[in-house]
Amino acid sequence: MNALHARRLTLALAAAAVLAGCASGTTGPAPDATGTTASAAPEASPATGPTPQGTLLVADFGSDTVTFVDPGRGGAGEGGAPIASVEVGTAPYGLVVGEDGRAWVATAEGVAVVDTQRRTRLALVPYETETGPVTTGEYRGGGMGIALAPDGLHVYVGVNVPGGNGTVEVIDTATREVTGTVPVGRRPFDVDVSPDGREVYATGHDSFDVTAVDTDTLRTRRMEVAPYGTEGGLGSWLKPHYAVVRPQDGRLLLPFEGERLAILDPRTGEVTVERMTANTHQHGAALAPDGTLLVVGTGPIGADDEDPSLTVRTPDGKERVVPLDGPHEDVAVSADGRTAYVTGGFTRDGHWNGITVVDLDDEKNKPVRLEAGNRPLGIAIL
Repeated sequence: MNALHARRLTLALAAAAVLAGCASGTTGPAPDATGTTASAAPEASPATGPTPQGTLLVADFGSDTVTFVDPGRGGAGEGGAPIASVEVGTAPYGLVVGEDGRAWVATAEGVAVVDTQRRTRLALVPYETETGPVTTGEYRGGGMGIALAPDGLHVYVGVNVPGGNGTVEVIDTATREVTGTVPVGRRPFDVDVSPDGREVYATGHDSFDVTAVDTDTLRTRRMEVAPYGTEGGLGSWLKPHYAVVRPQDGRLLLPFEGERLAILDPRTGEVTVERMTANTHQHGAALAPDGTLLVVGTGPIGADDEDPSLTVRTPDGKERVVPLDGPHEDVAVSADGRTAYVTGGFTRDGHWNGITVVDLDDEKNKPVRLEAGNRPLGIAIL
């Protein structure tokens, strides 16, 4: 065990004893930055007419809604504001939007189907997996990561089962029914799909793994992803969170702690590691059209860690670290690759009700804070 590993492990075990954090814990409503329980989503003025292209859609983990957000002039945040909110179900987490304009939202109760043009909920697809009572908070049961097949015919949602292994449920987008349930790792933070649609990947936060699911047979393969090892078990902070699939070769990119980028080849299960520079606990990730990797740094878990940030990593490995004001959770990038939208919801304490807008072209432009929803986690651009 090297010195860095030892330091990290000691911090992880100590932190697990005193913080809710990302480690295993009990369910319940999470406090906001002031120490009070998150309240219902703020009222958003309903808009008339179809939803404009480029509108942001966020999952309000602090309430039971999704919120539509005008990203401001030129999508740069200035002058932007919430447009409307739609009730979807308890504690929505991840979401994904298809080419037909329907959003699929993973809530504690089931997967909500939302018509994003009319801003109405069309259906709520209940889970087949038994997850216990419907609750809120970081460790609530129900849907977490969610992804859409390239052909739009199926949605895949990772379902958390408190205290046990999770599942991936397969939903037929035409019938809005669950057609398959597959066991995966613990707390499936993220779900991704291979470029050809033949495999689904569930990132098991508490089991240090990625489970590959064959979309035809539903057979599974477990692949360990633990560049720091698995010591500390459920009490460790050094676990996988979010992943992205690199289109050109199908490999999964999983950032760890602003120090290591684990690159998983799903064909072989082999993991290689590249150095990262932000030195901060990391969660959400996204790929820009040119292959630039964006990674959300949530802030320190130890005395030597740096503050919240957004890492902008080019395909050749060069990194720019953009400081953020307060913890954040997930990120989406505009179609032209010029703007990143980082949600301020965060799964732990310290969240705020907004989005930070980052100009990826001009480093001189400071990030803009934009009001958005109630503890927004998942995000999509319409």
